[in-house]
Amino acid sequence: MEVKLKHGIDKLLFGMKQQDVIAIYGEPDKKIIDEEKNILYLYNDQKWQLTFYEDEDFRLGYIICAHPDLTLFSNKIIGMKIGHAKATLQQHKMTSWELEEFDITESYFNEDHWLVLQAEFG
Repeated sequence: MEVKLKHGIDKLLFGMKQQDVIAIYGEPDKKIIDEEKNILYLYNDQKWQLTFYEDEDFRLGYIICAHPDLTLFSNKIIGMKIGHAKATLQQHKMTSWELEEFDITESYFNEDHWLVLQAEFG
């Protein structure tokens, strides 16, 4: 399951409609409507949370993935120490990270590539 920066993950592509995702992966395990009227799909096997934004005609705009087989530049990224992950990504010219901290979670955002890395306990 490969991350394709700025494009998606696996066969998921940003901009897809809900029915496009369902045609490929089947019905989600859970559907949620958030406080902003966006629609979230949860896929347990893939460990995905997909957000379809109301103000974007309910097109896929955000993917959260926690699957242990997720790869980025052929490296398994889930479970990797954040320092090692950032060093690995630096080899691919990803050097600028904005850090936000929430309790035990550190969130590193690279705006150029639309990528967020979340770390807990390093």
